[in-house]
Amino acid sequence: APSSFLQPQSESDFAMSTAEWPAARVRSTFLEFFKAKQEEGGTGGHTYWPSSGVVPFDDPTLLFTNAGMNQFKPIFMGTVDPKSPLAPLKRATNSQKCIRAGGKHNDLDDVGKDVYHHTFFEMLGNWSFASYFKKEAIAWAWELLTVVYGLEPDRLYATYCEGDQHKGGTVPSDEETRLLWLQYLPEDRVLKGNMKDNFWEMGDTGPCGPCTELHYDRIGGRNAADLVNMDDPNVLEIWNVVFIQMFRNKDKSLTMLPGKHVDTGMGMERITSILQGKMSNYDTDIFTPIFAAISAKTGVRPYTGKVGKEDSDCVDMAYRVVADHIRTLTIAITDGALPGNDGRNYVIRRILRRGVRYARQYLYPPGTTYEAGFFAGLTNLVVEILGDAFPELKSNPGTGMTPEKVAQIILEEEVSFLKTLDRGIAQFEKFAAMDGGSGGTLSGPHAFMLYDTFGFPVDLTLLMAEEKGMTVDSEGYEAAMELQKKRSKGEAKEGEVVLVLEAEQTDKLANELAVPPTDDAAKYDWKAAGSGPKMSVTLKAIWDGKNFLQEAAEGTLVGLIFDKTNFYAEAGGQLFDMGRVTTADGSVVPILNCQKFGAYILHSGSLGAGAMKVGDEVELDVDYERRSHIAANHTSTHLLNWALRKVLAGSLIDQRGSIVAPDKLRFDFSYGKPMKTEEVAQVQNLVREIIAGGYDIHKQECALPAAKQVKTLRAVFGEVYPDPVRVVTVGPVDHTIDKLLADPENEQWNSLSVEFCGGTHMDNTKEASTFAIIGEEGTAKGVRRLVAVTKDAARVAQEAANDFDKRVERAGELTDTQALDEEVSKMRKEVDEITMDYVRKDAIKAAIDKLKEKVLAAEKELIKAKTEGAVEWAKSLDVAGKPFMVEVVDVEGDVKAMDAAMKVINTAAPDTPVCFLSKSAKGDKVSCLAVVPKAVAGKLDAKDWINVALEQCGGKGGGKPDRAQGAAKDASKFAAALEAAKGYPAGKV
Repeated sequence: APSSFLQPQSESDFAMSTAEWPAARVRSTFLEFFKAKQEEGGTGGHTYWPSSGVVPFDDPTLLFTNAGMNQFKPIFMGTVDPKSPLAPLKRATNSQKCIRAGGKHNDLDDVGKDVYHHTFFEMLGNWSFASYFKKEAIAWAWELLTVVYGLEPDRLYATYCEGDQHKGGTVPSDEETRLLWLQYLPEDRVLKGNMKDNFWEMGDTGPCGPCTELHYDRIGGRNAADLVNMDDPNVLEIWNVVFIQMFRNKDKSLTMLPGKHVDTGMGMERITSILQGKMSNYDTDIFTPIFAAISAKTGVRPYTGKVGKEDSDCVDMAYRVVADHIRTLTIAITDGALPGNDGRNYVIRRILRRGVRYARQYLYPPGTTYEAGFFAGLTNLVVEILGDAFPELKSNPGTGMTPEKVAQIILEEEVSFLKTLDRGIAQFEKFAAMDGGSGGTLSGPHAFMLYDTFGFPVDLTLLMAEEKGMTVDSEGYEAAMELQKKRSKGEAKEGEVVLVLEAEQTDKLANELAVPPTDDAAKYDWKAAGSGPKMSVTLKAIWDGKNFLQEAAEGTLVGLIFDKTNFYAEAGGQLFDMGRVTTADGSVVPILNCQKFGAYILHSGSLGAGAMKVGDEVELDVDYERRSHIAANHTSTHLLNWALRKVLAGSLIDQRGSIVAPDKLRFDFSYGKPMKTEEVAQVQNLVREIIAGGYDIHKQECALPAAKQVKTLRAVFGEVYPDPVRVVTVGPVDHTIDKLLADPENEQWNSLSVEFCGGTHMDNTKEASTFAIIGEEGTAKGVRRLVAVTKDAARVAQEAANDFDKRVERAGELTDTQALDEEVSKMRKEVDEITMDYVRKDAIKAAIDKLKEKVLAAEKELIKAKTEGAVEWAKSLDVAGKPFMVEVVDVEGDVKAMDAAMKVINTAAPDTPVCFLSKSAKGDKVSCLAVVPKAVAGKLDAKDWINVALEQCGGKGGGKPDRAQGAAKDASKFAAALEAAKGYPAGKV
């Protein structure tokens, strides 16, 4: 029969299930329940352990945190560092932020189509690390669900692992779990589960064990056992409890673990829907405020919860997509993921673009128009809903993200995608018609072109095809993607060449095809603030990597040569321009790379729809915004070179290489030792002063011999320069390049940066906005490297330092030494993980070290006070006539203080055997010290005495028969240890 104290006893006990259960209360009730669950004796409640971020920077096996146990893997694997804050954990509870999109666990494609899939969700969990096991875990799960949450017991079903021994395997049936559940549920609702559903393994080898699932029947009043684990939306799994009790060896055999763990997970959204009496997660107050905001923004009809054919206008599906995706985006970007082209960043981009497409196509009624900012405008609402549970959403010091920054990132991505969305949808319609329409299959190359040219993630194409009754040739898409990866990495590798012209090809161009050299003088005709003209040119040659073509069909990877160009071909460390080529009939080639071979500039990319042929008049459109970032970084590289020579005067500073990219600059130079922080600061300040001064950059072609005579000219070591050569100058002295050539020895030119350079540069230094060095390191013997950023990236680096400064300041105000010590440990780790101003980071590290010194000083004073207090306490004890003494010393387990008190007792009563015990307030330390004088030698053994006590707490000690000491890490059974210490000498002396 079920344990009566865990069963609801009357109708009133079910009142909680019909009362209002807002999501915040559901979450807090779970956490408080387990925080109060202690071991026998009243100690050892579950520790609240905050959710980790959804971006697992320290776990390369995961795209995103996808389960509550992720951050506890070192404990389960037995690899936790003894110094780690995780090491002393015995019990824990939290609500973990999880994302399942991309990788092995991917729910992205299903979101919106039903009423229960999410990409972001919360996992309520409780864990035991070799503390309690099946009996307690099952009892507490039942108590929470039926007594605290008030769920009707006759709606619950439990599964257990049937094992695989009956099939010749190694896993036995989990009879222990079955029998435990029979204390609470009738036999027909305790169900066998197979290895797939009811056995958990971390990997091919490692910890593993059976699990028990709790399922809930939303309907009730029936036996729904046959519907468990049958994907019935009304009979759903709500809690999974894993018993980690085995270890899978390499030979596939199983070994029982000495320490058995519990790992549980309950979907926050699911349990909330049940407690609120809703048939869908999306009908709860987790989502309804977002739906209300969507309706208010768009004017679309209210959400009605329909799916499939009933949702004929797809509006409800779009509601679910947007609400889910904005939660995921807000959480993930706050935790450090950014929209991009690789890994988790590409998943974030896919999610945003999927959401934008749904919102734009289905949520805006006729006569209204989607505008960029729709998604970004929902971020604050997500923060409002979840910010109390996850405070980092309001400001994440680890990533430097705030709600405002998150919204800005989403807005920029919306703007970018909207530029191509309309054309992409139109192109999809063309491709769909070409490939047979409804019932047909969209070809792999067409799906790839939608991705490559219009930025359509393939899952977005899959959805659009599904809505048309089509399928997509996914294998063909992957083949096209793989081919593209082999041929072109774009910017994934700096300077990667897409297509190459060897001497044979350049000779053929000049002599057989009579193609004139490419005139690229127009690359300098632009406004460095980020704008410039498009250019009409004539296509002179098409190269596909093997042959020169007269005409290229859609899908062809091509290298295009024009009579002239405004694109910058990669040279001198500056990355190539990107942009697009458009024909008169609308055919587009996105230019992913631009390289110079001999006299010819090759523009490489994949031709989208349509065709191109030699002789076509086409339009070149450079991505000037991207180039403006490169220009700011390039000019700042010159300033950095100049400043280094100023600060490291007397040393031979020669440039050894550089990379100038849109997001950063990298400068290598000859120098035999690491730069001091104050030297880096001086260099940085000099560059900032020039940028702030708003000085014009002068650029002019000059005769090489004359230009070489200019004082302070800097040229790259080993570089061969053309004649005439382009000279670039900038600095606080009024000058022109003609003045420099006329008076090359003028001492004033020492205040200028003067370099030979064919790159694209700013017009005025203010265009860089600001400058920040973010790294200083060695790359080879005698070569150092500085990495720096400008514009928004520099501001972000400075803001990150500002934010961390404030955090250090707040830490300095802490009066609790233990809290300060914990924060110092966190800051020491996190400061190295954040990109910030290098000089500021060094100062921050010094400030953190000062706080550590404060901790050490406080601890020293505390030890002194403890010792003095222990001595005074010992002096106050009545020691006369006692056969032995067993005392509790209130010194937080400090052995030195205990020893000082022991000396007082040994002096006052030299023939009395004494045992001291002490424990920490946190319950993670027990110390024991015993002294046995010669007068009772042979009757008592100090080592045996302490071990009799410490073994009660899982510890032990060492020493000699006359003196011994030891420790334990679990004070939950301190009372038992004290009784054992008192019992040992009783009757012996």
